[in-house]
Amino acid sequence: MNIGRLDHVNLRTNRLDQMVAWYSNVLGLVPGERPDFGFRGAWLYVGSHPMVHLVEVPAECAATDPKIEHFAFTAQGYKGFVARLRDNNVAFDAVKIPGLSIVQVNVADVDGNHIHVDFNAGEADLKDEM
Repeated sequence: MNIGRLDHVNLRTNRLDQMVAWYSNVLGLVPGERPDFGFRGAWLYVGSHPMVHLVEVPAECAATDPKIEHFAFTAQGYKGFVARLRDNNVAFDAVKIPGLSIVQVNVADVDGNHIHVDFNAGEADLKDEM
């Protein structure tokens, strides 16, 4: 068996509409078709692939369930992404990964889930981001 790539991340939230808006506005994911599981949720797509699955849960469940530490996307278009973060007033930090040609942009979604978006270091001039 060979693992090819991350298929999707499933997040539980009691703020479904805000999470859909955040992933759409900040990361550019697109809400799309989702099977009728009998409960509210949303699938957010990158191209034709549903990358983030959101499941609505009552507030008391969302507050007590453990969250994942992080998940990551590989991307291109560093400067446009940083501009999008600023346009949406999203706090972030950009870190050059030692020994690799990667700049990691760290953000948190509405529920505080840690996400990093990785770019080729050649795209980023971190002096401009400080």
